[in-house]
Order: sequence, then C-alpha cells, then structure tokens
Amino acid sequence: MEEDEYAKLIRRMNPPRVTIDNSSSADATVIQVESVNKPGILLEVVQVLTDLNLVITKAYISSDGRWFMDGKFFNVKQRNGNKVRDEGVISYIKKVLESDAFYVPSLESSVGLKSSLDYTSIELAGADRPGLLSEVCAVLADLSCNVVSAEIWTHNARAAAVVNVTDDMTGCAIEDPDRLLTIKNRLCNVFKGNNDLKTAKMTLSPPGSMHRERRLHQIMFADRDYEKVEHEDVTGLKAEVSVLDCVEKDYTVITMRCKDRPKLLFDTVCTITDMQYVVYHGVVHTGKMEAYQEYYIRHVDGIRISSEAERKRVMKCLEAAIERRTSEALELELCAEDQVGLLSEITRIFRENSLCIKRAEISTENGRAKDTFYVTNTTGDGPVDPRTIDSIRKQIGKHTALDARWNLSPQKPTREETTMSYLFGHFFKFPIG
Repeated sequence: MEEDEYAKLIRRMNPPRVTIDNSSSADATVIQVESVNKPGILLEVVQVLTDLNLVITKAYISSDGRWFMDGKFFNVKQRNGNKVRDEGVISYIKKVLESDAFYVPSLESSVGLKSSLDYTSIELAGADRPGLLSEVCAVLADLSCNVVSAEIWTHNARAAAVVNVTDDMTGCAIEDPDRLLTIKNRLCNVFKGNNDLKTAKMTLSPPGSMHRERRLHQIMFADRDYEKVEHEDVTGLKAEVSVLDCVEKDYTVITMRCKDRPKLLFDTVCTITDMQYVVYHGVVHTGKMEAYQEYYIRHVDGIRISSEAERKRVMKCLEAAIERRTSEALELELCAEDQVGLLSEITRIFRENSLCIKRAEISTENGRAKDTFYVTNTTGDGPVDPRTIDSIRKQIGKHTALDARWNLSPQKPTREETTMSYLFGHFFKFPIG
C-alpha cells in the first residue's frame, strides 16, 4: 500500500507532458509523450490514437522501467494521409494523455452512441460456423432485444462478440434477471457447435467496462483461439514473429513482421500488455506494404522469458492478435434508417445468399444504422460473385445503401525489398542467431 501511495505522489509531482509537432516531419504529425512509467501506459497512448482513427507510421518507445519515460515518439497521420491539424483532435489528445486517469474510455460517447448505462452489454464466445451471426440476431429479435452496437470477430474456427442491446419497447437496458437468463441460455445454445468440445460462454459486462476491441482480444485469448487449426497459408502473408534472448541486457526481444493495416499496433501492444509483459524499449516502422515491430520486454515481475514453452506461447498469441482482423474478404458497408429487427433481416439475407460473415462492426447514430461486414463465400476460398451482391441490393430495398469493396492483401514484398536490421541492435549490441 505504501508503495502505491508513493507511486501516486511521484505521478502528482511529475504530471504527463504531451507535445504535438507538425513542423519537424514532412509528412506526419509527431506526438511526444513524457510521463512517469506505470503499467499499461503504452497501451493507453496507442488506444487513444487508434480510437481517433489515426495511422501510426513510426514509433519509438524507451523507458528505464522505474521512473520516467525517456521518450515516446509517434508519427501519425489521418486515414487520408494528411497531418493532424484539427485543433479539437489535438486538444483531445493532450487532455486525455495529460490526465492522471489510468482508464481511457472509448470514443463512443463522442459519436452519439448510447452510454453503457443505457444498454445491456453481452459478451459471447464459441465455435464459428456459417450463418452464426444471423442466428444470434434472430434470437435477439425474437427475445425483443434491439442491437444498438456490436462487434464480432472470428479466428481459427472460434467466434467472439460484444453486443450492446436494449429492450425494443422501452429503449432501455434489460435488467430483469429471468429475462437475462433466458437470453443467456438461448445464445449459448446458438454459439455452441454440434461438435464443439468447449462450452459456449455468455457474460454481461458491467457499466463502464473496458474498451470493446481490447475486450474482444481478451475473450478470444481466453477461448484459446491461438491454438491453430492447421491449414496451408495460401496467401503467403502469415505474420513472422520471433522471440529471442537479449542476455546482455536481461531482456526478451520480440520482433514482428507482417502486412501493415489499421490498428495493427493496438492489437499487438494490447496482447503484450494483457499477457502481463512490460515494454521497456521498442521501435515500430511501417513501409508501403509491411510493418516491422521490435520490443524489449520483461514479465511484470521483472523476469525475461525463460522457457521454450513460454516463448512458443507468446509467438502463437501474437500471431493470433495480428490475424484476428486480417482477412481477404469483401467489405460491405450498409447504411439505413435504424429499426427493430434490421440486423436480423440483413444477416438473414446474407446467409440465404451463401455469404459467410468473418467480421462485423455494428453501430447506430442519430436514428441511422451504419454496419460494416467482411464476408466471403461459404467455403472462404474464393471471391464473392458480383451477381450475389446485385441480388442482395434488390432484396434489401432501395432505401438501404450497400457499398462493396474488396479488402484484399497486396502481394507480400520480398525480404530483399524490406530488409531491416534490429533497430535497437546498435544500442544493445547483442548477437542474433
């Protein structure tokens, strides 16, 4: 307890400082964060930037692990490639990162979504299969639940979802214990596959629970989705993860090389943090097609990774963290007037047209539903027939907009094109086998 109070005193004496610079880099905004070190601080910063839809192109992290961050630099851009010049966004970054609060809420409240006090948040985990989301939505509609927002991930034959619902009559959170038990039993039956040896899970999140995407990582991690279903990597885009010893400086060094994509840094830092490791030094660099990450870590107890089993587990978990959002799929963005049962109807139409939903993001704002689905054919090994999309457009009606675009992975660059030495290697000077 005394140590906790002392840490609080140190933080009060040395409040965080954030500098946002648009002049030192030709093509990016440079954000520097200096703060007393504390558990999860790197994830806190990355989460804020990611929630603002900013793209982190480079990062440098260094800390002595005890007192002050020697420096955190992030080169960021907007999704359109421009620097961050909006004074409201700049002010928000400084306000949040210079506060002493450890928990950083998501930005749902800033885009008009209901607060967590106004809906019931349901977490689901179980076996994936074609038509699963359609069945979930049908059950919720049958039980008079309206989905106000949701996010669904699938990976390695497992599925996880965080679904926020209200009573479709009152528009308020569902609190009746008997009704909640009925919802739980019905959804668990849906999420449990016929041949699934694991028990499907449904839990209710308390108001103000943690960031939704971080929670999805935790749900899939707890469901052990990193235990791979063996299949051939036909894309050649599998993430390369290595976990090695830096004996001289008593660190474990993690390197990751994979296709670059939005939110990649959040996904890897989230997983490292939730596995109870601390990043002491790190470098992130993204190229035209590839991202490189290098971290020097120890467990929260100060010990580096010491066993081969732990090393392999870390590799598998980071590979899974990278892959959960990565898929070659058709991205369908749907906009329509929100109404009870809309999601159930749309997912039913997808299922009847032999589309398999690999990932989905559901939201409502000002009476409008804006949903994004990443879909493949039922086998997942071929493109969706354009005639299928035309048929779906006709079935959903003229008052619902449906835009389609391919979420394709570019050809993987050759090692010669992307060779990067260990970016901290000149500092630590340790041999790599």
